[in-house]
Amino acid sequence: TSQAWIDRVERAGSAVSMDGRGRVFDNIFIERLWRSVKYEDLYLRDYATGLELERGLRAYFLFYNEHRPHQAHGYQTPAVIYHGTQASKP
Repeated sequence: TSQAWIDRVERAGSAVSMDGRGRVFDNIFIERLWRSVKYEDLYLRDYATGLELERGLRAYFLFYNEHRPHQAHGYQTPAVIYHGTQASKP
């Protein structure tokens, strides 16, 4: 990671967590997200082009955030937690 990027992140008020190699807990939430993306979308589809992949991932993240219940949120969607309302039906 470049020092310029670290400086920008810190100026934005975020903490940079890079405790070292092998620290599984540094990225546990993003690792869990990418596991869901892979097993619920990428491994199930045969995207032939980059454009198909982009469209598919946009659709998946809309589903993930607005329609997919999350156990960690008491089986509510992230949209409900963030906005306080349920998104419309897909």
